[in-house]
Amino acid sequence: MPDPDPALDIAGMEGPLGQRVYVALREAILDMALAPGRVLRKGALCEQLGVSRSPVAEALGRLSSDGLVDIIPQSATRVSRFSMTELREENFLREAVETAAVARVARIRTEAQLARLSRNLRLQQLLVEDGDFHGFFEADLEFHELMLGFTGFPKVALVVGQMSFQLRRARMLILPEPRRPAETVEEHGAILEAIEARDEAAARAAMTRHLRQLIHRIEPLERQYPDYFRPS
Repeated sequence: MPDPDPALDIAGMEGPLGQRVYVALREAILDMALAPGRVLRKGALCEQLGVSRSPVAEALGRLSSDGLVDIIPQSATRVSRFSMTELREENFLREAVETAAVARVARIRTEAQLARLSRNLRLQQLLVEDGDFHGFFEADLEFHELMLGFTGFPKVALVVGQMSFQLRRARMLILPEPRRPAETVEEHGAILEAIEARDEAAARAAMTRHLRQLIHRIEPLERQYPDYFRPS
């Protein structure tokens, strides 16, 4: 039996119609509501979203450029399957950027920035205690986005987000894990301590430790969810 259609809704969104359709579909794919390999039928999407074919086609084209959708001419449009090679590459690129970013933040951070990171970390702790793993996932993303934003380079967070789409999807398959959210909070705490101390080397080391464990947790997914992966 096919998976039920996710609740796609563009009501309340701002911007051009094609942009709203793109955001709705992208978030459904990133949240794994639309699973890898899922066929996307333009007619059904138009009916569900209450739009014409033009904005749907525009959105699917952008998602294809993002690597989130495979458009096969005269055949089908599908949510892209994972590639372990691409996941490793994304993790490598993310580590290169974020370790450089955290070192810069440790060097130039302000007290106000430190306070925002500290508040985020406290929120993460509360969400873990409450067992709100989806909320924790969002707070985890925000911690990294804040840190990247504090570099003073506006494009850095955008670039990391765009080159980490596959990692973000894969992470949804490993949440919640026993003890892992609490471990993540501890790792974020070590990063924050290094930033507070303005210790660039310690900040790099803490971020490296934090990011490298992710790919080791993702690698078993290829065996657990073979239908979600392209052949190696």
